[in-house]
Amino acid sequence: MRRATNKVLQKAKRQKKDEFYTQLSDVENELKHYKIHFKNKIVYCNCDDPRVSNFFHYFSYNFEILGLKKLITTCYKNQEIDLFSTSNSDKAIYLEYNGDKNNNKVPDINEIETLKLNGDGDFRSLESIELLKKSDIVVTNPPFSLFREYIKQLHEFNKKFLIIGTWNAISYNEVFNLIMENKLWIGFNSNRNFSGFIVPENYNLYGTEAKIDKDGNRIVSSNNTCWFTNLEISKRNEELILYKKYNKNDYNEYDNYKAINIDNVKNIPKDYNGIMGVPITFINKYNPNQFKIIGSDYQVKSGDLNWMIKDQWEGKLDRGYINGKRLYSRIFIKNKRA
Repeated sequence: MRRATNKVLQKAKRQKKDEFYTQLSDVENELKHYKIHFKNKIVYCNCDDPRVSNFFHYFSYNFEILGLKKLITTCYKNQEIDLFSTSNSDKAIYLEYNGDKNNNKVPDINEIETLKLNGDGDFRSLESIELLKKSDIVVTNPPFSLFREYIKQLHEFNKKFLIIGTWNAISYNEVFNLIMENKLWIGFNSNRNFSGFIVPENYNLYGTEAKIDKDGNRIVSSNNTCWFTNLEISKRNEELILYKKYNKNDYNEYDNYKAINIDNVKNIPKDYNGIMGVPITFINKYNPNQFKIIGSDYQVKSGDLNWMIKDQWEGKLDRGYINGKRLYSRIFIKNKRA
């Protein structure tokens, strides 16, 4: 099912179709771990239609519980109350919510201020950037096709964030460099811990995991999705328990790299102090106190890690090779405790 469900996201990314709406259950399952971060903070959801967004729903209904200062949401090229915008409006709106005024614990319509933007609401527009500057924490599901630009902007304006992306984004320079600098890490839920995205009718429902729910929403699941954040969480300081001992016969060395290959994170040896190549999913278990990230195979290819290339190697440097077989992308690490 991995291939079928990922096919939807990869095709959408290529065609720049980014209408994947997050289900409320997935928002709740992740946000429950971050409640301490939101007191007296302005939350900005800058890739959501605020009238139908489950991010807006979560924060508006939990405004007092979280102790928020303000909630702001914007949407790209839409002024209609419709989940799937046709993006046929040159202008957009944004909503501000400052909390419950009549003590009924519900964000009533008359308590939510609807304001018009002069432009289309693109997160890169000057208007959206001004709203970004005023905010403390950004929480949303940004367009996958623009993820590089999106994460770069958040870093440029030094914003705290909790956003959804794909595992493939880890290999982007804009993301991987932040991971190496301990300025970005993986949140709590990923892959099958997501119940799926709501998509419009023009998306094909691939695989048996795709479905139409009781409310008529078309749902596609993803085994390639995770949360990215720079909010401090206990998970990133958890020790990865290692059981295996290094044995030369059990671990292959790359044909082209001065490192051993690890196909599964659980097989990382506890007593090996050399360089190891691990799958990108290792980042989900990465504890900066336990491991050091050396770099990626992309950085070897780009010339930043030339010292890792074996002297006799004359073949390609696109990926790691073992017995002439090209492997999937790898991240190179060292165990600080070995």
